[in-house]
Amino acid sequence: MADNVTSTTPEVLVSMSSIWKFFGGVPVLKGVNLDLRAGEVHALLGGNGSGKSTLMKILSGAYARDRGSLSSRGRELVFSDPQSAHEHRIYLVPQEPKVFPNMSVFENIVCGMRAMPADTLARVSGFAADLGFDGDLQDPASSLSIANQQILEIIRSLIRDASVLIFDEPTSTLTFKEVAALFARIHVLVSRGIGIFFISHRINEVFEISDRISVLCDGVIVLSKPTSALSTQDVIRAMLPATDRHENGITSAAGVYGVRPSLAGAPEVFKVEHLSGYGFTDVSFSVRLGEVLGFAGVVGAGRTELAHAILGLDDFVTGKVFVRGKELTNRTPRSCLMAGVGYVPEDRHLQGIFLDLPNAQTMTASVLNRLGRPFLSLRKESLFAKRYIDELRIKVFSGAQISRTLSGGNQQKVVLAKILAAEPTLVILDEPTRGVDAQARQDVYRLINDFRSRGISSILISSDLSEVIQESDRILVMHNGRVSAELPGPEFDIERVTASAFGLEDKA
Repeated sequence: MADNVTSTTPEVLVSMSSIWKFFGGVPVLKGVNLDLRAGEVHALLGGNGSGKSTLMKILSGAYARDRGSLSSRGRELVFSDPQSAHEHRIYLVPQEPKVFPNMSVFENIVCGMRAMPADTLARVSGFAADLGFDGDLQDPASSLSIANQQILEIIRSLIRDASVLIFDEPTSTLTFKEVAALFARIHVLVSRGIGIFFISHRINEVFEISDRISVLCDGVIVLSKPTSALSTQDVIRAMLPATDRHENGITSAAGVYGVRPSLAGAPEVFKVEHLSGYGFTDVSFSVRLGEVLGFAGVVGAGRTELAHAILGLDDFVTGKVFVRGKELTNRTPRSCLMAGVGYVPEDRHLQGIFLDLPNAQTMTASVLNRLGRPFLSLRKESLFAKRYIDELRIKVFSGAQISRTLSGGNQQKVVLAKILAAEPTLVILDEPTRGVDAQARQDVYRLINDFRSRGISSILISSDLSEVIQESDRILVMHNGRVSAELPGPEFDIERVTASAFGLEDKA
C-alpha cells in the first residue's frame, strides 16, 4: 500500500461538492462529495452502474454536471469538454489508450496542443525516461505495446502540466510485470505532488497502490477512509446494494429468496468444453434441463464475450459446444437457434429487434417457414403475434404497432417472444432487465420461472448480483476472463458472489 501521508495535511487539488447527474430524469449521482489531495492515490470503487465512471467523466469534462460544484485550490471550475479540463490540469488516462497509429509517438503526445514551447521534445524525452518508456519517440504509434501506449497517455498528461490524473481500469490489459511497472510509475508521479484517482475492479491492487478508498453505491458515497483503516471485507460490504446490507448478515439465496429444488438428477442438455476466445480463457460448464445457470461478474469479466463465442457472433480460439450431446460446429446465431439455443442480447436495439417495423415482424422472424410458403400469410403472422402478445402480456395496440414506439420493457418482451417462438432448448439471457421498469422486470422474472416449468434451460448473465442470486439455481462467477467460482444455490450469498467477482473468492 502506498504511504504518502505526512503530518501536514496535503493540499486539496480538486474538490467535488454535491454532484448530481440525471439521465432521462433518473438520478445516477446523488449529491456526491469527493476530493483529491496532492501526492495521493485515491481509489474509487463500486459495482456496475454505481456511478463511478459518470463521476469521473464529469471531472474530466466529458459530461456536464446537473447540480453541484467543482473547485480547485479554492477556485470554482467551470468547463464543458475534455480540452477545457486539460487547461485546468485534469486529465483522464482511458482504459483503452487513444492512439493515432500512423502518427509518430511524439506526434501523438503533442497532438492538439495549441502552443509548443521550444523545449517540448526535451521535456517529452525526460518524461519518457522517468517513466521507463522503452520505445523510440519517432516510431509510429502502431508499433507500441499496450503498456507503452499507456505511458504515451501519461506523458500526454504531463506535457500539459496535469496535476490531477484519472486512471480508469489501468491494469485490465496488463501482465503482472507490466502492472508492477505501472505502479512504480505511479509512485514517481505522486512523489511529484500529482494526485491520482484510481478506478479498478481489482481490489487487491487497490489495497497495494492506494492511500484512500471511496466506494460509490447507487450514486452515493457510502464509504471513504484511509486504505490502512479498511479490510477487503469492509469494501465488499460497502459495494453491496443498500437492500442487501444488514447489520446482522448479508442477503443469501437460502435466507431471502428460498432454496430451489435440486436439479442433480435432471439430464444435461447443454455443455461447453474448454472454450477460449477474446476476453475469456478455458471456460467449461454444463446446464441441466430446466436449470437457470447464472453468470455473475463485473464489466469486462468476459461474460458477454463468452456468449458471443458460443453463438458464433465472435470468433473463438479453442473449445467445443454441445446441445443434447451433439456438437455444434460452424456456429452462427441462426444455426444455434435451429439447434435449440436462443439469445436475448444485451443490446436489444442493435441485435434483437426491428425498431422501425411492426412488432409482429420481430416476433415471427425466427419462424417464417411456419407462416406460409412460398408467400407469407399475414393472417398467420397476426395470429402468431397475438398469441405471444397475450401470453407475455405485451402492451401494444396490435402486432402492427411499430416497435420503436413501445416502452423498453415491452420491446424486451417482443425479443423474448421471438426466441420462445423457436421452441428453444436453452435461452441465453444477457442483461435481460437492463433499461426496463420495475413491472417489466417482474414480468421477465416470471418468464424465467415459466421457462423452468416448460423444461427450458437458461443462462442468465446479469450485472445485478441480487438478480442473479434470486433467479439462479447455480452461479458461475467470472473474473478476468476465467471462472473464479462455482456456487450451488444453498451456498451462495451476495457477499460471496461479490468477493468472487472481484477476484477475492478466498476471502469470502
